[in-house]
Parts: sequence; structure tokens; C-alpha cells
Amino acid sequence: MASVAPHLLDADQPGSRATREAVLDAAERLFAERGFEATSLHDVGTAAGVSRGTPGYCFGSKADLYRAVLERCFSDVRAAVRSGRERALASGESADKVLAGIVSEYFDFITANPNFVRLIEWEALTGGHTLEAVPPHVEAAQEALAALSDELALDPDHPGEAAHLLLSVIGLCWFPLVHSQTMLRALGIDPAAPGFLQARKRHVIDLVLSGTLGRPHTRLPS
Repeated sequence: MASVAPHLLDADQPGSRATREAVLDAAERLFAERGFEATSLHDVGTAAGVSRGTPGYCFGSKADLYRAVLERCFSDVRAAVRSGRERALASGESADKVLAGIVSEYFDFITANPNFVRLIEWEALTGGHTLEAVPPHVEAAQEALAALSDELALDPDHPGEAAHLLLSVIGLCWFPLVHSQTMLRALGIDPAAPGFLQARKRHVIDLVLSGTLGRPHTRLPS
């Protein structure tokens, strides 16, 4: 009889889904706080309230568990992109309302998922090599690009336009969350102050709308 991977055997056990989710939740939190190198499978088991050997039994190696955490995060991103796109298509709103909705939903997603932000920052610091093996990473980006291109009817002769727009949205939303204790503190801005997140979201939406839809596009010389 051919051998079966332990995590596949475990999938048939009572309560295995709840156990796997508990392990993933704990691993996501610890990898986000400490990074990959400083987190052990034993740490994850303890944080998840299961035996120390359970994370390895369910997922295999620490690298496999880390990839599973990233895949789940990007699956959530894809779900958010699809949900936003479906709402935009159903609304029949103008391009400015669609774009404002896209920015708002992305901002809401990353502010509600700080572990995701920290995980990607750890990936950036370590060269992003793990993300190369996580297909949902690319799929989420491609779906977001397709949503922007279709909903805003961007010029198909300039395919890089959607990529630059998406990059601008990500950067404008992402930076204050990553640098809440560095640049924001230096500027005297308290990210925990009431109304900060809403004010920041409104500012980003205004900038994106003004730059994208408020004036003719300028083509820089090549």
C-alpha cells in the first residue's frame, strides 16, 4: 500500500478542520509577529492549544505550514477582490464611484488584516522567495488588475496603466500601516487617533480619483 502524507490522513479525523484552522491561525499570528526563522512548530502548537507535534502532523514541515498560511491569506485577498468586483458590476455606478469603492475596500481589507501586512513585510525583507511558490499571490494580483482594467475601461493599448494604478493604490494605503511607528510618529500623526483611518482613506480616494479621472493622462517621453 502506498504511503499517505500525514496531513492527508489527518483530514479524515473528527474535528480535523477545526484543528487545522486553529494551527493556521496561530501560525499566521506568530509568523507575522516574529518572522519565519524565529517561529518553531512547537511554538505554533502551544499557541494553537494543541500538542506540539500537531502542526507537523497536519502540515508537514515548517516551510509547508508557512506556505499554507500565505496561501490562505491570498485566498482571502482574492475573495475580497471578487466580492468588490461583483458589487461594482452590479451597481452600474460611474467610473469614479467604482474606483472609490475599489480603494475603500482594499484599505478596509488591509486595516482589518494586520497579520497579512506584516507577513508581506517579512517577505520583502527576506527577498520574497516563498511567494514565488504561492500561486494565489500571482492570481490575486492578476484578478485585481483585470478588475481595474474592465471596470474603469482603461486603454488596452497601454496595459501598464492598470499596473501602475494598482501599485499607487497599494502604496498609498499600505505605507501608513507599515510605518505607523516610524514616519507617522515623526510627523506627529497618531494612527490610533479617532478618525485617522477614515481621513486617510478619504485622502487616498481623492488623490486617486483626481490623478486618474480628473485630468487627461500624460504620456512621459520614452
